[in-house]
Amino acid sequence: MRENDDGDRTREAVTRLDLVLGRVAHDVDAHMAVTYLQVPEQQLLQMTTVTGATWRLARPWARVALAAPAPVPEAVRTRVSVWLPDQQALARRFPRAALAFPYSVAMYVVPLVTGETCWGALMLMWPGSHRELTAAQRKRIGRAADEMAELLRDAAARQAPVLPRDEPLVVDPPPPRHAEPAAALVERLADGYVALDLRGRVTFLSDRAAAMLGRGRAELLGTELWDALSWLGDPVYENAFVAAIFSRRSTGFTARRPDGAFVSFLLHPDDTGVSVRLGPSDSPGDAGEGAEDVVPSTAPARAGTLFHLLHLASALTEAAGVREVAVSLMEQMRPALDAQGLALLVAEEGRLRVVGSQGFPQAMPDYFDSLPMASRTEGIRTMETGVAGFHPTNVELVRDFPQHPVYAGMAAFAFLPLTASGGTFGCLVLGYDKPRSFAQDERAELTSLAGMIAQALERARLYDANARIARGLQDGLLPRHLPHVPGLEVVARYRPATHALEVGGDFYDLIDFGPDGAAAVIGDVQGHNVRAAALMGQIRTTVHSHARTGAPPEEVLVRTNRLLLELDTPLFCSCLYAHIDVSRHRVVLASAGHPPPILRHASHRTEVLDLPPGLLLGVQEEARFRAVEVELPPGALLAFYTDGLVERPGIDVGLSIDLLADQFAGARDGSLDALADSVLGHAQETVVPRSSDDIALLLLRCGAGPDTGGT
Repeated sequence: MRENDDGDRTREAVTRLDLVLGRVAHDVDAHMAVTYLQVPEQQLLQMTTVTGATWRLARPWARVALAAPAPVPEAVRTRVSVWLPDQQALARRFPRAALAFPYSVAMYVVPLVTGETCWGALMLMWPGSHRELTAAQRKRIGRAADEMAELLRDAAARQAPVLPRDEPLVVDPPPPRHAEPAAALVERLADGYVALDLRGRVTFLSDRAAAMLGRGRAELLGTELWDALSWLGDPVYENAFVAAIFSRRSTGFTARRPDGAFVSFLLHPDDTGVSVRLGPSDSPGDAGEGAEDVVPSTAPARAGTLFHLLHLASALTEAAGVREVAVSLMEQMRPALDAQGLALLVAEEGRLRVVGSQGFPQAMPDYFDSLPMASRTEGIRTMETGVAGFHPTNVELVRDFPQHPVYAGMAAFAFLPLTASGGTFGCLVLGYDKPRSFAQDERAELTSLAGMIAQALERARLYDANARIARGLQDGLLPRHLPHVPGLEVVARYRPATHALEVGGDFYDLIDFGPDGAAAVIGDVQGHNVRAAALMGQIRTTVHSHARTGAPPEEVLVRTNRLLLELDTPLFCSCLYAHIDVSRHRVVLASAGHPPPILRHASHRTEVLDLPPGLLLGVQEEARFRAVEVELPPGALLAFYTDGLVERPGIDVGLSIDLLADQFAGARDGSLDALADSVLGHAQETVVPRSSDDIALLLLRCGAGPDTGGT
């Protein structure tokens, strides 16, 4: 009975939440309202109720990462309401979110907070022309948010918490204002008329509209135009409908029928659906009189532009260094925006630097690269003011900057400031080979792109700087050259993690004992940061010092373990230490939780040496380690490695080690350099794409003769 009571209480709380959402949307005249709730034990926000749109339209934004740079997560993280009066404000503050939601709306997001807990957020939308919220509206919305938060708190306190629905409840729109369409009136008019519901399905069309669309009324009723008519299959046409639904503003486009005739579509939305007026058109840019947001005549619909730009956003997020950002822009952004030229400019040490350029006459980037920042150019003006410059023709540029004749190389330009962390440090330049009008929605799109690119480029510059420092630190901590040990051939390789911004803790070393042989050591300090690298340097020095005293392998590990405990560090370290007696062809090994070495005999038979694993260094004060003596006959190969070479998600590490042993067994006899390169090359194709760990590899071959040595 208890479970039924809890279920009833939860359903009651959910119903009341939905009622509050509907009431507040009506009271403040919002055309769309959404409730997001946090997903327990996940860093996610999930849509649970939506009004004013269908589930199909709302689905792309149903789940949002709590860490995402977007309005709803921002309100939940900061517990401060977010007000965005228009698309430009969204593009400036959340450029990536503006790309994913390129519609002209005003947006208000209020966190649902009680005490120290934020349960989710309430989001309301108005047409983009809704410039301000009145004090009364803010107060009404605040009361609704408090009421919703208290409902969520009380439900949780009763052990009947409200969880987000897997598929949000879609609140039905208000009933149509008129019971029957004025069909007779519509049929007398010269244009064609189509009625669409909020799903985009045809609920009515006039005979003239059916004739313009080239299909019978019975065939089109109940269908979506972009599905039923192949010549409306370009996503940009459906996106015009989506834009009208979200923004509640008239929009339009012009499409070409298979017979070559152009038809203009003018869409008028309200809370119940969209009315479409169809008319003949003489050009691809004429969307009909009265359209507020139409496809501009000099910028015809670009097939799938939105999807190209979203792909670009993903690519920029993954780009590491400045070069990768520039490549993503050149390869993906220029064709998506129908721009013939694209250049990326930054200010560096008082001069203009062209980071990348494509499509412009070569004289243009050559001319501007290394130009002093004191010069007068449109790009430098954009960087100094932080204000974008849109030039439908090049007339003004040629007139205002006669000292720079290269502006005549393109017919139209857009100069977009790259601003991040409060400062403008660069400029994105787009060039077009024909005059181009930059409509309001296109300017918002480009502004959003510039903000996203600026953030990516700032991260990339920081990444490059950190990478240089990290690699320099890593090079300083690892041995530059391994000593020459007669009778022992040694090769080492180190490959830093591809996705880590900082230095890793993998290390290796070879210690020459003269006639008595040598010691080899390899290890891996937990973490990828300067702290791990510093500890790695201390461990390597400690091992060196104790090895020089003649301590056996197990004692070297005991003393090194004692050092880590004295340093009181939270980091652990795996380590494999080996004392090699070259003359007797013997090796004594001890391990502290490190992957086992692989021994390849001269016959190419391989075995994974089963050593007592031992605890990681730095875990237990009284840890003890056991040594094992193994024969190392002439021609035998001993391979030490760190776990980055064998660990991959979803694969048993023992199987990976066996596969590595098989690789050594199948390798041809030859130089150790070639073998090490082959092993790392294979890892680059198999392990590295699925791992972000460093790789260290140390190969030793006994009986190579007195004239061979380490590299």
